[in-house]
Amino acid sequence: MVEESEQDFSKKLEQLYRNEFRRVLATLIRLLGDFDQAEEALHDAFKAALEQWPQQGIPENPRAWLVSVGRFKAIDKLRRDSRFDTFDEIPAQLDIFIVNPEDEQDECLEDDQLRLIFTCCHPSLSVEAQVALTLREICGLTTEEIARAFLIAPKTAAQRIVRAKAKIRDTRIPYEVPAHEQLPERLNSVLQVIYLVFNEGYSASSGHVLARHDLSAEAIRLGKLLMELLSSEPEILGIVALMLLQDSRRAARTTSEGDLILLNEQDRALWDRDQISEGVALVKCALSLSGFGAYTVQAAIAAVHAEAPSADKTDWREITGLYDVLLRIYPSPVVELNRAVAIAMRDGPEAGLALIEVLISQGQLEDYHFLYAAQADFHRRLGQTDQAILAYQHALKLAQQEPERRFLQKRLAELHNK
Repeated sequence: MVEESEQDFSKKLEQLYRNEFRRVLATLIRLLGDFDQAEEALHDAFKAALEQWPQQGIPENPRAWLVSVGRFKAIDKLRRDSRFDTFDEIPAQLDIFIVNPEDEQDECLEDDQLRLIFTCCHPSLSVEAQVALTLREICGLTTEEIARAFLIAPKTAAQRIVRAKAKIRDTRIPYEVPAHEQLPERLNSVLQVIYLVFNEGYSASSGHVLARHDLSAEAIRLGKLLMELLSSEPEILGIVALMLLQDSRRAARTTSEGDLILLNEQDRALWDRDQISEGVALVKCALSLSGFGAYTVQAAIAAVHAEAPSADKTDWREITGLYDVLLRIYPSPVVELNRAVAIAMRDGPEAGLALIEVLISQGQLEDYHFLYAAQADFHRRLGQTDQAILAYQHALKLAQQEPERRFLQKRLAELHNK
């Protein structure tokens, strides 16, 4: 019975760690003003919990207990390191640590998570540093996991994280939620990081697998956290909806061997209807609010695809109209390419090919393999085999992801065998 009790306690502590470590860490960073000290204090607090709670029981407010213990563990360490013998001799800059644990209300702890998100995604940091720091400090991924996710050396990932922390410390980047007038600009930086993480999970930029579902799940979790903390911002609702709707197709996107399945060939019975319902509801809510933007419109496009009973019943007229709106909000050659594909589905491949030729002449997407894959597909559908082969070969040279390379090679083999 004792062993079962210990096992039950261990499971409870593991669950508590998973649920609370992000919140506790966020508050400790605010109190200590240093990422590394906060991480050490976090581990010290959970170590103390492991030692004390089996005898004393889990406290009524374990999060506040962990914050309090972590804070005072850090004070003790700083005092030892500075060779101060009494509490009164602690330097003045440590006064911020000496607060009553009862003053740490849950709302303040939740605000700390929001502060941490905006700090990790501060625009003065490079995008690579923002992504690495967000995955490390907010999502709790190890340096090795971050390195594997982005196919970089662990040393490179560690350097990005260390430099980001040093810049936050040395340039005194404020640990705060931006003022209301700064929020739209700063929020866009946060959403960009979340979507970069999701995209790397949904369609890895290179490597042997199409998707990293753990990264997609972390991005959705992070988006939902942000949605809880800033529920009135339509673009947060929009980005969560977009991720849910795209992720709903996960089970249908590849064969059992890991080969790519195009959207119009996917088994829609495998699409996650719960995610689709949640995503569509969020899209409608976001569209009802003023100030929605590109993420919401992209989510609306994804919703049209998700609600179509079959590929041939997709409302391409509505989708092209939404792309027109998206281009006005967010002019981009990638959006123009996606719009060209939608127009080809609505009006025929000749119309899409004419738009593709304009994009190629502009030279803005010359390293983007999807541009040439779309060009090849339009030529293939028009029966222009030689032009299609040349375009597929060009796309194949640019593609970095093995499932996509195999798909392009398959298309080339089919054309060569005609």
